Amino acid sequence: MKKLIEWFFSIPTAGAVAAVFVLAGAETALLIGFLVPGEVAAILGGVIASRGHVPLPAMIAAAILGAACGDSIGYFTGRKAGSGAFGKHRQKHWSRARAFLKRGGSAVLLGRFTPFLRTIMPAAAGAAKMPYRRFLLWDLAGVALWGALSTLAGYWGGRNAEALLHRAGLVGLALLVVVAAALYFLWRRFDKGKRGKRRA
Repeated sequence: MKKLIEWFFSIPTAGAVAAVFVLAGAETALLIGFLVPGEVAAILGGVIASRGHVPLPAMIAAAILGAACGDSIGYFTGRKAGSGAFGKHRQKHWSRARAFLKRGGSAVLLGRFTPFLRTIMPAAAGAAKMPYRRFLLWDLAGVALWGALSTLAGYWGGRNAEALLHRAGLVGLALLVVVAAALYFLWRRFDKGKRGKRRA
């Protein structure tokens, strides 16, 4: 991680923007998120922006556009290869992602905020034959929030980037739990309301 940080701060400004775009996209397009999370790149991009080396909007745009492109590539890879896109050693990941997809399109948005699901969710959605328009709608909402929040976290964190990066996964997981709990509560209320109407 330290080497990645040092490399990011040593490359030219234009290179840093390009690196954020490429790493944010490669996370899901090439399934490398298990090794180098795109979230790390987005946060580091925010740190560089906080030092005045590049405009913040440029870094946010790079994170969002990179993630959106990578997710679409991952989606079509999964749609073409099916569960085979995950390989034999990732079949457990595929099973977990497929189970999570039972939540519908919201699973794509929620998955964007956890390291594990963020990496494989686009390919899983494609393998599960989710309509691309539906996937894209939820995915764009997710990458917009994720890209902006991750980059802003690095921007506001500034020189405390290393501590922030170590906590990034926990923050994402906590956010997922809170959002999932809220959605589950709303769904339960809606479901009870429908049952009540049927009995009446």
